[in-house]
This record gives sequence, C-alpha cells and structure tokens, in this order.
Amino acid sequence: MFFNYNRKESKVYPTKNLERRMLPKILCAAGFVALAVVSGAASADTAAASAVAQIEPTQGNKAKGVVEFTQEGDKMHIVIKLSGLTPGLHGFHIHEKGDCSAPDASSAGGHFNPSGVQHGDPMHGTHHLGDLSQLTANAAGEVQLEETLPGITLGTGPNNIVGRSLIVHAGPDDYKAQPAGNSGARVACGVIKAK
Repeated sequence: MFFNYNRKESKVYPTKNLERRMLPKILCAAGFVALAVVSGAASADTAAASAVAQIEPTQGNKAKGVVEFTQEGDKMHIVIKLSGLTPGLHGFHIHEKGDCSAPDASSAGGHFNPSGVQHGDPMHGTHHLGDLSQLTANAAGEVQLEETLPGITLGTGPNNIVGRSLIVHAGPDDYKAQPAGNSGARVACGVIKAK
C-alpha cells in the first residue's frame, strides 16, 4: 500500500485505489514493449534465415548458376546448381569481399577467414570458414550438389557470409597449398545476398 502525503492538511491518505487503477495500465504497457522486442528479434532472424548468390562467368569463361544458403541452427545447408564448367574437379570458396567487378574476379579478395587459420579441407581439421567442398562437374559441365557445413552464418556476427562472394575456380583444390589451395583461375563469381 502506498501513501500520499498532503502537506497543506498534514494528513496521510492511502492510495490503494490509485495503485489498483495504475497496475493494469503498467502491465499492459510492459506487455506491448515485450511484444515489440520479440517481434523485432523474430523478424531479424527471419530476414537472415536464407541467402542466394547468382553465379556469373568471369571474362572468357562460361560457368554460371545459383547457390542457395539456408541457416539450420548452427549449420548451413547449401544447394549448388552450376553449368558451363569443364568436366572434373573445381575449387569452391567464399571470398572476403562481395565484389565481382574485376574481369578476373580478383576484386573479391582472398578467402573468407575471420579466424586467421590455415587453408584446408572443410570436412577435416583446420580450414578457412570460406573453404567449401570441391565441386565435381559432370561430362556436360554441370554441378548439382547439396551439403551442410558448420561455422558459417547468415545475418550478423564475425562468421556472417552475407555480402561476401563465392568463387568457382578452374582447377581442383589440393587443400594443402597456402593460402588458397592452388585451384587456378577464378572462372565464376557471385555475391551472397540475403533473401
């Protein structure tokens, strides 16, 4: 119970009724604030739940396609559909800059590597976060692959890949040569954009 002191009359009046009238209003306002916070967080998570990269050929090449990313908890599901490649293995990486403007895609920078570790196989041991599995193009030069990898994220934080680029290389990644696996020229590039 609260008391209201009136100095003029030197009396103390209980304000229990005031308390009863204000409590529902205070609780209602707090509820609206909590709902707004939860809704904002949910929409931020939803906006960053998936991303896509339209892959375009670099100068003199024909490789193109689409790569889709879907965040599934602490893992990333990746769906890759490409064409116009030479048959065989091709290195495939996330690069630090979302810039494919140079004719040879050198504007994309080096591999995405926020931890500053050595290049390697993403399925075994230490590797850049940008190191992805080899692509195997069939006799028609097409790739259709799905994989799930840990570590990379969409939206925020140091492992966020939105705004970075994907590079397809001319040759296979040996997963040993530093800093990039000796995969050869960059034959295609695409910027990763949130859906």
